[in-house]
Amino acid sequence: MTKRHIAYLACSAALCGSLLGAAPATSSHGVLTVHPGQSIQKAVDAAAPGDTVLVLAGTYHESVKVTTPGLTLRGMGPDTVLEPVKKSKKAMKAMNGTKKTAVKSCAEMGNGICVVGAKNQPVEDVTIAHMTVTGFSRTGVMAVGTSNLHVHGVAAVKNGQWGLAEERAVHSMYQNNIARDNGDAGIFLANSVTAEKGAADTFGTVVEHNILEKNRIGVTVRRLRNLTVSDNSVTGNCAGVFVVGDENKPKAGKLTVADNQVVKNNKYCKKTARLSFLQGSGIVLTGTESTLVTGNTVTGNSGKSPLSGGVVVFKSFVGVTSDKNQITRNKLSGNAPADLVNQEASKHGNAFKDNSCKKSKPAGLC
Repeated sequence: MTKRHIAYLACSAALCGSLLGAAPATSSHGVLTVHPGQSIQKAVDAAAPGDTVLVLAGTYHESVKVTTPGLTLRGMGPDTVLEPVKKSKKAMKAMNGTKKTAVKSCAEMGNGICVVGAKNQPVEDVTIAHMTVTGFSRTGVMAVGTSNLHVHGVAAVKNGQWGLAEERAVHSMYQNNIARDNGDAGIFLANSVTAEKGAADTFGTVVEHNILEKNRIGVTVRRLRNLTVSDNSVTGNCAGVFVVGDENKPKAGKLTVADNQVVKNNKYCKKTARLSFLQGSGIVLTGTESTLVTGNTVTGNSGKSPLSGGVVVFKSFVGVTSDKNQITRNKLSGNAPADLVNQEASKHGNAFKDNSCKKSKPAGLC
């Protein structure tokens, strides 16, 4: 474990300790404690708005669905571990073969923790903190229809698709988490996972001070606006930070990617239906507008993908231009084919100013 990882975990533990010692906000807010061998879901179901479900150190084999506003689900740190239910092949086949038209549960969807609001009424002020969520076939923590969600001090490790993910969410905070070895993005933020829609306003979602490593992509921001990705350590992925738009309106953008350490994201990931293979991509903007990329340190990202390079502005595979983006005051070195890559020929242009770098495509951007 690196010193940086230890520092993050120590910060989480200190915060956890301070919270444990704090008095409840009001006398009506209670703490429900879950011991190893007990059900987290039962405690969550019994909790009232504003309560805390405190999960003691141990390994818990279950998925948990949260629908109660103001609920805090908190572990004791990395040693509070949530893993999938152990089922035989026969039991899994029976579960998958029943009620195919019904809404699937959190576990059936392959998620560890689900925070779910109603279609027209988001669940508000939920906190998920200080635990490890690992081994789920889809997502470690999945939020759908939330407002003011806080996820901090969570280690999302070796989940099949995403470490931490959300859709139809506003004003979220992802802080001091570790997302490692997940099948797709460490953190995935989207307006909608399945529907083709214009970009949604997050009203100030923040992704900061996270460690994102050895995923397919460190952070994916898809079809969103008004969001900040800052001060994260992003390394060892196929691509570091991906801001993605498409042909729908409004266009993705009006967001900030700032002060991140984006280093050696040189893992190889094969192509998908919508993307070329990935390798050596630092920060990529595709089909976006009015996005500020500033103050980032982007080094050692090297590959031969069409999306390779330090900071890459790329015309999307569905033909949407990237317009009016600003790439300024970044420190770039050792990226290939270049530190700055602008593949866009938009009439509205993208500005490259005051960056510290040696090579660009086309020449003259440094």
